[in-house]
Amino acid sequence: MRAEPGELSTAEVRQELQRELAPQEKLLWVGQPRQGLLLRSADLFLIPFSLLWGGFAVFWEASVVRTGAPFFFKLWGVPFVLVGIYIVFGRFFVDARQRRRTFYGVTDQRVVIVTGLFGHSIQSLDLGSLPGLSLDEKANGQGTISFGASQWPYAWMQGSGWPTGRGRAVPCFDSIAGARQVYELIRRAQRDAK
Repeated sequence: MRAEPGELSTAEVRQELQRELAPQEKLLWVGQPRQGLLLRSADLFLIPFSLLWGGFAVFWEASVVRTGAPFFFKLWGVPFVLVGIYIVFGRFFVDARQRRRTFYGVTDQRVVIVTGLFGHSIQSLDLGSLPGLSLDEKANGQGTISFGASQWPYAWMQGSGWPTGRGRAVPCFDSIAGARQVYELIRRAQRDAK
């Protein structure tokens, strides 16, 4: 597998995951989410909303500054402008950085997700007790493998770069290449683990 620009090589991803494994555990597959700018179906709603929010926040702040309103009102609008800047532009950079620091692995015992924007987080799911397995595949072979059914009503925002879009939704291998082959590999590994 040749690494795309901005993507780590398979050997580098394998090295990242190797330190999380038990002594007898064997890696069957390693990967990362697609790198770079990634537009998702949720962006059909999020982009217009972010433009409305950001536009109104900038309009409000400019109006307050231009009319010479009291300092408190000038200060009041600053957080809204900062949030507007984040949701219009910043969330895409946060999402890209998060995906750059995310590593996926399938071993003979479990599924491993290592990630961390500001720290180091490890999710581990035993193959024998996975709560569910679903595949969402695109025509180009890229897709997402989800482990369980989401209990969070806003799961469609997962991976969108919005602060609420992570952590509560179901664990998954997000936007991976060759998703069907990985899905079948996990199913075989589940059968072998029983």
